[in-house]
Amino acid sequence: MRNALGLMLASLVAAVAIAGIWYWTSAPRADAAPPKTMAARPAEPLPPAAANLAARDDVQITAALGKPATIAPPPVPAAQKPVCSNPDALGVGRVVEIDTSGGPGFGFEHFKQLDFLEPKEVVLTFDDGPWPGNTPAVLKALDDECTKGLFFAIGKHATFHPEILRQVYAAGHTVGTHTWSHVNLNGKKMTEQMDKDEIEKGISAVKWALGGPNPAPFFRFPELQHNPAAMAWLGSRNVAMFSTDVDSFDFRKSSSPDKVVTTVMTKLDKLGKGIILMHDFQKHTADALPTLLRRLKEGGYKVVQIKAKTELATLPEYDAALAKDLKLPGTNASTRPVSSIVQTVSK
Repeated sequence: MRNALGLMLASLVAAVAIAGIWYWTSAPRADAAPPKTMAARPAEPLPPAAANLAARDDVQITAALGKPATIAPPPVPAAQKPVCSNPDALGVGRVVEIDTSGGPGFGFEHFKQLDFLEPKEVVLTFDDGPWPGNTPAVLKALDDECTKGLFFAIGKHATFHPEILRQVYAAGHTVGTHTWSHVNLNGKKMTEQMDKDEIEKGISAVKWALGGPNPAPFFRFPELQHNPAAMAWLGSRNVAMFSTDVDSFDFRKSSSPDKVVTTVMTKLDKLGKGIILMHDFQKHTADALPTLLRRLKEGGYKVVQIKAKTELATLPEYDAALAKDLKLPGTNASTRPVSSIVQTVSK
């Protein structure tokens, strides 16, 4: 028993001795340097996001940290011009927008007040379409040279071939009007009301053929036959009237692709600029156009594209008259797919 008690006392003394040694070696002394702390370390720059948060008060930080992380959408790219695959194309030199208020007139053959073309500038205009074969060929020639024209469509032709006129519009060309049936508005049997009917029905027909968009408020008189009453009406409708500077005379029976090119270039080189009158209704015009556009490029001419500040709204009574003449259905049956209307029941 005494031996056991002695062993316990010896263990207790040893423990106290060890604790004392630890205390004297580990406790800070008055003359010792203070230990390093986080505050004593050199500051590290914060990431930008954290720096922004550090500049806010606690409420702002809490609110910011409480929101889920979001990724800002990429910026919307700026609209780009269509890329031209022909590096040597004629192209478009500039685009002009016309305010048609009051019915201004252009083309020195009849209107001499407004001269907006600069030297070596031309406007390509085409009458009497749309027409199968010829109009698509004209469109291809223009597209190959990455250039644009102004088309004066006959209303009746537009109702015959609306899909072709839509191709003209979809290709970025400007679509104006050229009466309903290409009648001479100066004819002896024509009255003011008949002139108005020809003009307005043509506008309604072109609008119908385009399938939604209104035509541009641009008009050309058939055979370039102007008359005061019709001009006054167009002025009241804020429709610009186009004559010409360079007539290709491509409608003549004696004309040919070579003659079209020669006629246009001879007159153009003499004038130095101008609005060119052609007809996408004529096959030899379509055949001549690739060569003519190359000649314009070689001669240093630049194409001016014509656009209107506003569209031309149709008059409801002429829309209704057109629908009646075309026997358009009064229901929405025509909008249904063919397969839902006509089905094969036997073979």
